[in-house]
Amino acid sequence: MDIRKLQRVIVDGLEDVKAQNIVVFNTEHLSPLFERVIVASGTSNRQTRSLAASVRDAVKSAGEPAPRTEGEDNGEWIIVDCGAAVVHVMQPAIREYYHLEELWGDKPVRMKIGAAPPARLVKAEAAPAAERRASPRAAPLPARSSSAPARSGPSPGRASAAPARPSARKAAPARHVVRTVGVKSAAKNAVAAARKSSPRRPAAKKTSAKR
Repeated sequence: MDIRKLQRVIVDGLEDVKAQNIVVFNTEHLSPLFERVIVASGTSNRQTRSLAASVRDAVKSAGEPAPRTEGEDNGEWIIVDCGAAVVHVMQPAIREYYHLEELWGDKPVRMKIGAAPPARLVKAEAAPAAERRASPRAAPLPARSSSAPARSGPSPGRASAAPARPSARKAAPARHVVRTVGVKSAAKNAVAAARKSSPRRPAAKKTSAKR
């Protein structure tokens, strides 16, 4: 495998487990045994072991022989031998103490390390002050003076009070109540008195016709 592809596979394997401070150095002029030295940091023994395992699996998946590892028991400094590249996975305190960058760091290799930052939402810029001044605005209404004389008539624009509507029901006319108590009895008495005062007519005699 080409050394550039191999270093890319290794760096991707380190980034999958969130390795910190990944650096790649070209060591062709320093040693005939390997062409690249890659150094990365892990914050704990568990993470350094996970980083070494991730690199081993990534290289093996790319078709290369399974790398050899040293230092997994301790976990402070693990070396992964990938043939043309050697990976040093170290905890920050160990890395600062041994400082391998001084030994192998003559020719750092430039690589795109780390995912691209997510796109940020761009807010719309505010309009310049000149444009805001030029934009038409509604003219303010004139202030009403408190000393304006009171209007005698109805104010314009307001509907005058509606006249009172006549009631739908008309008042019924008063009825003249005529008392009829004793009217019938008085009439009967008057008829009886008139009959008594008038002379009686003689009854007509019946004559039988003789034939």
